[in-house]
Amino acid sequence: MSIPETDAALGHRTDAADAGHARHGLFGLTLGSVGVVYGDIGTSPLYAMKESILHVGENPTPAEIIGIVSLLVWSLIVVVTLKYVFLVLRADNQGEGGALSLMALTQKALSKPSRTVLFLGMIAAALFYGDAILTPAVSVLSAVEGLKVAAPGLDQFIVPIAIVIIVGLYAVQSFGTASVARFFGPIMVIWFLVLGIIGLYHIGDAPQIAEALNPLNALTFMFGEGIVGFTVLGSVFLAVTGVEALYADMGHFGKKPIRMAWLAFVGPCLLLNYLGQGAFALSDPAVVKDLFFLSVPEWARLPLVLLATVATIIAGQAVITGAYSLTQQAIQMRLLPRLQIEHTSAKERGQIYLPTVNWLMMIGVVLLILFFQSSSALASAYGIAVTGTMIVTSILAIVVFAYGWRWGLGLSLAVFLPFLAIDSAFLAANILKIADGGYLPLVVGAVIVLLMWVWMRGVDVLARRSAEQYMPLDVFIRSMQSSSVTRVSGTAMFLTSTPDQVPSALLHNLKHNRVLHEKNVVVTIRTADTPYVDEETRIVYEPLGPGFSRIELNYGFMEEPNLIHALIRLREKGVKFDVMSTTFFVGRRSIKSAERGPMPRWQSKLFIRMARRSYDAIEYFRIPANRVVELGTYVTL
Repeated sequence: MSIPETDAALGHRTDAADAGHARHGLFGLTLGSVGVVYGDIGTSPLYAMKESILHVGENPTPAEIIGIVSLLVWSLIVVVTLKYVFLVLRADNQGEGGALSLMALTQKALSKPSRTVLFLGMIAAALFYGDAILTPAVSVLSAVEGLKVAAPGLDQFIVPIAIVIIVGLYAVQSFGTASVARFFGPIMVIWFLVLGIIGLYHIGDAPQIAEALNPLNALTFMFGEGIVGFTVLGSVFLAVTGVEALYADMGHFGKKPIRMAWLAFVGPCLLLNYLGQGAFALSDPAVVKDLFFLSVPEWARLPLVLLATVATIIAGQAVITGAYSLTQQAIQMRLLPRLQIEHTSAKERGQIYLPTVNWLMMIGVVLLILFFQSSSALASAYGIAVTGTMIVTSILAIVVFAYGWRWGLGLSLAVFLPFLAIDSAFLAANILKIADGGYLPLVVGAVIVLLMWVWMRGVDVLARRSAEQYMPLDVFIRSMQSSSVTRVSGTAMFLTSTPDQVPSALLHNLKHNRVLHEKNVVVTIRTADTPYVDEETRIVYEPLGPGFSRIELNYGFMEEPNLIHALIRLREKGVKFDVMSTTFFVGRRSIKSAERGPMPRWQSKLFIRMARRSYDAIEYFRIPANRVVELGTYVTL
């Protein structure tokens, strides 16, 4: 197989968050955040209350219902409002958030790179993929299951209908979400208004539900019900799944719109709905099995099913888009091989589509639906991935706040340890679900971490092999000054990840063609630990000697490389390159697994398989295909 030599030169997209925030008003950004950021957490009322109450049995006592509602309410207040809205959103990396962005921010806060921080970031990213296939499955199934109440005759078609919706959702991804996204906000506004109205309507059924606002009822239930109180936490946690989206999507909307949307609209609507569902259950415990859809009159049930289905599709769209963005960040940070990335909008770089990720996710979601058959069964698998990510966020945030924001370790621990304790309690409760399906996101996460680790190790081994085989660039340049090698007109650009060494493509061109171009440029593309890089520091040009120079292109992990665009910018600075007289040389390694190499044989074989699926460097770096010459080398791994 073969792999491009420029493994270190990996790119990501530019969302131009600041420019986008300037173009759109606060109201528009707030509306957009309602549709994208809160899609997942906004569909939790479909199943969170029902699953929590069913944990204590089909005939819960009033005290048990009030205690469960209190746990739900205070989970939203403490975890979502206090931890994420007020604290975690402060940990922004040039306006960007998310697991990998926080990992980069943590590395920057420390005096030197930490393997532990890198591993924690990998775990958080890997667990997100497990959550990303569970969210569409459990959300869509829970919505379609409303047909049991609205149209009982269609009960047997629930699973096929859910699969058709899922396949359709993933099939349209290649067309882009730009036009659809404009409708997400208004639809989710309607959804949250309906949730709030339903809750407000039923609170009068049992006014004593107001007791749930007293946190003592939550603590009394959790510690007074024995093992039942503890296991219920695993289902209560379903109410806050999707909370990581607040942080991950910060770059798209900004902190202020996300906070305003939650505090002024989304949060109150969810609180009202959970209180209303609790009051409805108090007035008639028999409705618990189909609590959400029975909470509306019979004439409104089918429209509610349709609205809920649309809301769950939007929630699914949010995690799909998040998976695309996370994968691009992982590629840029050299955690994964290059994958094909298609841009679905000529105006917005953020509108991207990754075919490999898309279809793998779709297969995973369909298999989950076929295997579990119901949202209740899927709920057992839901939660572990999210709690794991939340714990990692808390740990990394302690480091960032202590050393990056200069809070000091003592104050950071005092602030975040209570949240870490809550996260750990949720994780412990969700661990009890492992035998019932909770192992699935852990297996998915473990596989992703393994792939990342093997890829990183393979790339490092190749880099060391390159350092052993090639000579220093400055030595080569001095030797060429007295060489009688034939010079040909034009410019040759050599892409390499090791700018201090002679690119293998240059050596092979000299060896086989016995010529050297008049101008030879060594090009290296680097990734910063920040989302964006200023245009002033993007390009570094350095003359090295007669006929030789070096270009270093710096990109943030939220940006994508474009070599031709960079050359145009360089020409504006007075350094001229004629693309039509420039030949781009790309080195390509052919790798074979050795019987006894620096990596175990199973790792080298896995690395080779991943490398074979690495997207072509020529297209990835936007190099004109008709100006490229590829020269290969052979490496045993």
